[in-house]
Amino acid sequence: MPRPKVGIVGAGNVGAAAAFLLTKRNMCDVILSDIVAGLPQGKSLDMNQCRMADHHDATVTGTNRIEDMEDCAVVVITAGVPRKPGMSREQLLEINTNILRDVCEKLKNTHAHPVLIVVTNPLDVMTYAALKITGYPKRRVLGMAGVLDSNRFAHFVAERLRVSPREVQAMVLGSHGDTMVALPRFTTVAGIPIPELLSKEECDALAARTRDGGAEIVALLKTGSAYYAPGSSIAAMVGSILFDQDRVMPCSVLLEGEYGLKDVVVGVPCKLGDGGLKQIIELKLTPDESAALQRSAAVVRENIKLLKL
Repeated sequence: MPRPKVGIVGAGNVGAAAAFLLTKRNMCDVILSDIVAGLPQGKSLDMNQCRMADHHDATVTGTNRIEDMEDCAVVVITAGVPRKPGMSREQLLEINTNILRDVCEKLKNTHAHPVLIVVTNPLDVMTYAALKITGYPKRRVLGMAGVLDSNRFAHFVAERLRVSPREVQAMVLGSHGDTMVALPRFTTVAGIPIPELLSKEECDALAARTRDGGAEIVALLKTGSAYYAPGSSIAAMVGSILFDQDRVMPCSVLLEGEYGLKDVVVGVPCKLGDGGLKQIIELKLTPDESAALQRSAAVVRENIKLLKL
């Protein structure tokens, strides 16, 4: 039986990290694309030369054509530009929306029917834009952010409590950014909610560090941003979809009444399997948690209004 194919648009650090992890785990063959001639081809050749040492047969194919992804079951979109000094939110949205539009229209022209995983920032807004541009059903358009944020929260919890990260299940909802909503009540160590193991002040501090997790890495690197953890988060989502694992992960999806929210994309717990989104799981939030999620959604909604679709 042939391995499934996964397309990754954008051969920068995040896209390349995801491609490397997916093939190293022998999960799928990868089509890695970028507009820069030679970049995806060179990175693909480098990754393929690891196969003997890593004992796997999966391949990475570099291309400058989105059209080469017509047979891909999942397409991950990492292409986009970061916000630069002096650039307004509106300018960033316009640039990345135009990049996303180009990718999505080329995918549609191939008559492919992949599940889309959006990683381009601002992530929740770009996921909404991908839905509108492609016209795909909501089950096939997902944003990655909540998986990454929950991984970060889990790491900080494990580090603080000196336990294996395998024992931690973390939950972060809302928008990817300053208004993300970390949920200590639903974050557990071997099934024990962390408010039973840590003070409120300690839980709040870990949540704040999670919220600033990306900025902390940027400050340390000086140039560039995180890519190993985003790549790992992408691989986890892809695996659950390709192999119908029914894993529950917080993903950015279109809400149509869930959590009291409509026509907005934010992170909520989702069951992922064959075909993408299988179920949105509604947690029973406290009034404070619900209000925080509403505030997070309001920020996304204001940015959605800036889209020129």
